[in-house]
Amino acid sequence: MKLGAWMAMLAMTTGCATGSPVGAWVAADPVRYRSASPPAFPRAALSSEVAVRESPRAPAKKAPTPRKAPAVAKAPAPARAPAKPRPTVTPAKQTPVSPAPTGNPRERVLATARALVGQSTVKVNGRRYPADCTALIEATYAQAGVKFRGTLKPGDNGVTALYRYARANGRVYTDGRPVPGDLVFFRETYDQNRDGRRNDGLTHVGLVDGVDADGTVTVIHRVKRGVVRYRMNLARPHLPRDPKTGEVLNDMLRNPGPGHSNVLTGQLFAAFGSVLPSGTTKPMAVAAR
Repeated sequence: MKLGAWMAMLAMTTGCATGSPVGAWVAADPVRYRSASPPAFPRAALSSEVAVRESPRAPAKKAPTPRKAPAVAKAPAPARAPAKPRPTVTPAKQTPVSPAPTGNPRERVLATARALVGQSTVKVNGRRYPADCTALIEATYAQAGVKFRGTLKPGDNGVTALYRYARANGRVYTDGRPVPGDLVFFRETYDQNRDGRRNDGLTHVGLVDGVDADGTVTVIHRVKRGVVRYRMNLARPHLPRDPKTGEVLNDMLRNPGPGHSNVLTGQLFAAFGSVLPSGTTKPMAVAAR
């Protein structure tokens, strides 16, 4: 492989875009921080039926024909109780992801997203969605009746369209404590236009799963290997771990290439967005795109 091609491969970074998503792990896999989710590599379902193989038996030899003996009356054999049928073991079936039985739209979105964590594909109620970050948002928010339509402008990618929808139909904010179920927008997670510059605007989106006491936000999002959880701490966006406790504060979201440090979730954060009921965070418009 030529040196130029090798360097170009290493320069590929992470993120999500509509059309031809790159995903979230390209050259970054060997050096990434430990995610809050287990890997979602395809594997055989644990509930699949396993066929029991019987050991082969040798064919029975024919017994010699006995000589006929004079008929002797035999006493009737005692009646035997009928044999009890063996219980049939039915293999468990994979339960398809479906919305939680509640009327709260926000809880339905969260329940659907949490059920998808660890899955390599996004499939809800029998429908399989595209393999990118915006598809996860579309699938989960559909359970609350939210359809992101009417805000797409020429030149927008899918993430920017979601941002425009949140700004037009809800609120976009950067200050305050985020509400579980709200959207999380990131910028410059990869070089979308492949010009080697940080000028791509909004390129990735996830949703808030929860917030710890220290302010670390857990984000559910769709990356190349599946639906996972990452962490983000906006109070200390440049720290991957707490120097005292060793707890992860920010997961790596972009690998900038050889000779440069990894870029973390807190460093690439753009805004939160809410289009669901509840939440008291004040709106604040951010991001140029």
